[in-house]
Amino acid sequence: MDQKSLLFRAAFVALFLFSLALFHPALAQENGASVSGTVNDDKGEPLAGATIALKGTGKGTTADGAGKFTLTGLPTGSQTIIISFIGFDSQEIARDLVAGENSLGNLSLAVNAAALSEVVVVGVADYAKERQTPVAVSTVRATEIQTKLGNQEFPEILRTTPSVYATKSGGGFGDSRINIRGFDQNNVAVLINGVPVNDMEGGTVYWSNWAGLSDVTSALQVQRGLGSSKLAIASVGGTMNVITKTTDMKQSGSASVGIGNDGYNKFNLAYNTGLTKSGWSVSALISRTSGKGYVDGTKFEGYNYFLGIGYKPNAKNDFQFVITGAPQWHHQRSTFISLATYQKYGSNGEPNTKYNSDWGYLNGDEYNVRRNYYHKPVASINWEHKINSRMSLSSVVYASWGRGGGTGPTGSINGKAVAALPKTTDGLIRFDDIASWSAGDSVTALGKNNVATNGQYINTTSKGITRYGSINSHDWYGAIIKLNTKLTDAITWDLGVDLRTYKGIHYRVVTDVLGADGYLDNTDVNNPNRVITKYYDAKASFNPFVSMKDQQKMGYYNDGLVRWGGLFTQLEYSKNNLSVFVQGSLSNQAFRRIDYFVKKNDDPLQKSDWSKLWGGTVKGGANYNIDDHSNVFANAGFYSKQPLFNSIFPNNAQTINPNIENEKILGTEVGYGFRSKFFNLNLNLYRTSWADRFLRATVQASDGTRGIAYVQSLKQVHTGVELEANTKLVEGKLEFRGMLSLGNWKYSGNGVATYVDEATYDIKKNPDGSVFEQTLYLDGVKVGDAAQTTASLEGIYEIVKGLKVNATWFYMDNLYASFAPADFAAANNKGALKLPSYNLFDAGINYKLSLSGRNALIFGFNINNLFDTQYIAEAKSNLFPDADSAKNWKGINTANTVYFGFGRTWNASIKYNF
Repeated sequence: MDQKSLLFRAAFVALFLFSLALFHPALAQENGASVSGTVNDDKGEPLAGATIALKGTGKGTTADGAGKFTLTGLPTGSQTIIISFIGFDSQEIARDLVAGENSLGNLSLAVNAAALSEVVVVGVADYAKERQTPVAVSTVRATEIQTKLGNQEFPEILRTTPSVYATKSGGGFGDSRINIRGFDQNNVAVLINGVPVNDMEGGTVYWSNWAGLSDVTSALQVQRGLGSSKLAIASVGGTMNVITKTTDMKQSGSASVGIGNDGYNKFNLAYNTGLTKSGWSVSALISRTSGKGYVDGTKFEGYNYFLGIGYKPNAKNDFQFVITGAPQWHHQRSTFISLATYQKYGSNGEPNTKYNSDWGYLNGDEYNVRRNYYHKPVASINWEHKINSRMSLSSVVYASWGRGGGTGPTGSINGKAVAALPKTTDGLIRFDDIASWSAGDSVTALGKNNVATNGQYINTTSKGITRYGSINSHDWYGAIIKLNTKLTDAITWDLGVDLRTYKGIHYRVVTDVLGADGYLDNTDVNNPNRVITKYYDAKASFNPFVSMKDQQKMGYYNDGLVRWGGLFTQLEYSKNNLSVFVQGSLSNQAFRRIDYFVKKNDDPLQKSDWSKLWGGTVKGGANYNIDDHSNVFANAGFYSKQPLFNSIFPNNAQTINPNIENEKILGTEVGYGFRSKFFNLNLNLYRTSWADRFLRATVQASDGTRGIAYVQSLKQVHTGVELEANTKLVEGKLEFRGMLSLGNWKYSGNGVATYVDEATYDIKKNPDGSVFEQTLYLDGVKVGDAAQTTASLEGIYEIVKGLKVNATWFYMDNLYASFAPADFAAANNKGALKLPSYNLFDAGINYKLSLSGRNALIFGFNINNLFDTQYIAEAKSNLFPDADSAKNWKGINTANTVYFGFGRTWNASIKYNF
C-alpha cells in the first residue's frame, strides 16, 4: 500500500472516530421550544424543501413532501423565524416562544423569481442550503422546466448555468449530453431522489432512458465541483440532483398537449389524490412523445410513466413507493461525417446540417442501421423515520432493470461495408438494393451477384449486410441508509451505508438480415458455425423482466458483475453566521467478467477472478455570512476513485489489467455571494486536477469500421471563474438573469494508448508479438468537447398579470475538438482544433388564464435558435485549415468530422390544471 493510500485511510478513520466520540445518547434529548407548521405556495401547493430558520443563527430545518416542518431546540422568548424557498419571497415571523411546541399554522410564500436557488435535504438526497452549504450550486424548479424546455432535451434546461455545455450530439431523441466544468457526463453524478443512476460499469447516462424526467421533476439542482453529496460517487465535474413529484401534493390533476417542428407531438396526463384521512396518497402520470426528428432519418416514439404511493401511519413514519420509466425507440445519427459530406448534400457550398448518413428507405418506410431502443424502470421504497426530535433515519431500497440496446451494421457486399456502398443522389443508403442483392437478385450498382450456400443466401461478417442489436441490459439493486443526529444545537452528525450490486448483460442478436435467409455466426466457441434464423424486433419491451437466456446470440456474449459497499459520515457545525462541514467515505468496489463465447464452458477462465479496489473521499468546507447580504465560502476535497469496468478488463482475455490504479481527483473552490431584495450575485473560483485517468475513445476509419483506443496515465487540470446574477426591476415585472464562466482546461503531461478492435477486442500488437503502445503528446493541449467560455443573458417581462414574455442570449467560445488519439502521436502536433464561437437566441411567451377554483389554462410558445444560426456543436477530429481555401468552411478543414447544432425549432403547448 502506497503512502497516499495510508494517509487517505488514516484520515477517514480519524474522522469516523471523531464522529463517534462526539455522539452520546444524552445529546438526543428534547429541550427548549419548537415551532411547527405547513409551507405552501400562493396556489396552495406544498413547498417541499422550504427552509425554516431561526434568524441570526445557523439553526434550521426543511419542510417535508407535504410542506410540513418542525424546528426544535429553540430558545424561549421573543424570536424571529425566517421561511424561504427558491423563487419565492422570504417571510419573517416574530413570535414569543414558550417551552414546548408553538404552531405557526399554514404559511404562504409569494412568488419571487429573483430569489436564487437553495439546497434542501429530502430523504437520502443531499441538497445544499443557501448561505450555509459551501458549494457552487444552481437550482431549476419544475415551473421553469415545464415553461421553457418544450421539445428540447432535458439537459438543455441547464444551458444558463455557469460551466455547463449541453448539446444534442447526433440529434436523435434523447441522444443529448451534458458537460460540467469540462468533464463529460460519465464523470458527472446523476441522482434521482438521492439514488445514483450512472451505469455501474461505464458511468454512462443515456438521456433517452430518462426522457420523461422533465414531466416528473419537482426540482433539479446542479452542484458544480465535488459538491455536498456524502456518497463516494463519480462527481468529478459536478452532481445533478433530480427530485421527482411528491405523493404529498394536494388533490389535483393536469392534462397537456404539445406540438412542434418536424411532427413533434406530446400528450401528458397527471393526477394526485392528495393525502387521505387514512394517511394514503397516490400520484400518477403518463405521457407519450413522438415525431419525425429534426435530423433526417431520426423518427422516434417514447412513453413515460410515474407512480408514487405514499403512506403516513403516524407523525414519525413516512413510506413512499415510487416507480418511473420511459420505454422508447429512436433512430439515430451516430456516425460522425465530414464537413465535406455535409456540403456535398447541401447547396451552393453550404452544408446540409440535417444530413444523416445512417438511414434510407426499405419498402417505402424509414429505415436506419442505428436505432436505439431501451426501457429502464427504477423502483424505490423510501422510509423516513423520526426517532425523536433530534434523531431521524432515512432509508431507500431501490432496483433498476434495463432492457434493450442499439443496432448497427456488420458485413459487406463485394468488399464494401454499408458506409462505402453506392448511395442515392441525396445520400441515402439503398436498403431496397441491399435486400435484393442479399436475396440473390442482380443489382448492377452493387457489383458481382450474391452466391447461395446449399440453396440459401446466408449472410456472414464478410458477405451481405446484417443489422444486429447490441444488447446492454442490466439488473441493479441497492440500498442507502442514513442516520441523522443533532448532537447539539449546533452540531449535526450523519452516518450511513451505500450498498449496490449490478449485473450487466451484453450480447448481440440479429434484428434484420435484409433479404437473406440467415446469418452464419462463428464467434461462440461452444457452438461454432451456427446459422441464426431467429430475429428480434428493435423495440423496447414494456416488461422489464423479459427473458434473455434463450435468445439466439451472435458476436459476443458476456456479463459484467459489479459490487459496491460504502460507508459515509459527515459532521456539520452551524451556529450564528458560521457553518462548517467535514465528511468522508470509504468504498470497496469489486469487478468480475464472465465470457460465454470466447471461453469454453469447462474453462476456468470463463469466469474471471474478482478485482477488488478500495476508494473514497475526504471533503470539507466552510461558509461565513458576513452580514445579511454577503457571504463567503471555501471547500476542498480529495477523491480516490476506482476506474471504470473497461479499464479492469481492457479486452476479452478475461485477465485483470495489472496496471490498475485509482484515479485521483483534487478539488478546491472559493466563492462569494450577495443577496438583496433587488439584486443577487454568486462568484466562484475553482481548480480541479484529475490524475491517473483512464480513457476509452472510439476511433473510426474512413470506411466506417471502428476500433477502440485505451489511453492511460492521463492528467487534466481544470481552473475557472464563474459568475451568475439576477435583478428585478419595474416593481418586479422585469427580471434579468445572467451568467459568465471562463475556464482554462488543459492536459498535464502525456498519455499512452493501446488499440483494440471493436468487434473482436483483439489488442493491436507489434510484429514481434509485443503490445503496441503509442505515446500521445498531450502536455498543455486544451481539453475538448465543451466550450470553455460560456455566457447567457435572459430577460423576462410580465406584460399583464399571467402573461410573460422571455428572451435569452447564449454565447459559446473556446470550444475545442474532442479527443482524437491519432492526432497527438507526434511531439510537434498542433494541439486541439479550436472551433468557431457562436451566439444563439431563444424566445418564448406564456399565458396563464385562471378559471374557477384551482382550474387554469396555461398556453406556451417557444422558439429556439431564433435566427437559425448555423454552428458546429462538436468535432471528433483535429485537422487544421488546409492551404487550399476551397477545402475549408468558415476556417475549418472540411475533412473534419463534426455534428452541427440544430437550426430554428419551435414548440407550442396548452395545459389544463384542475
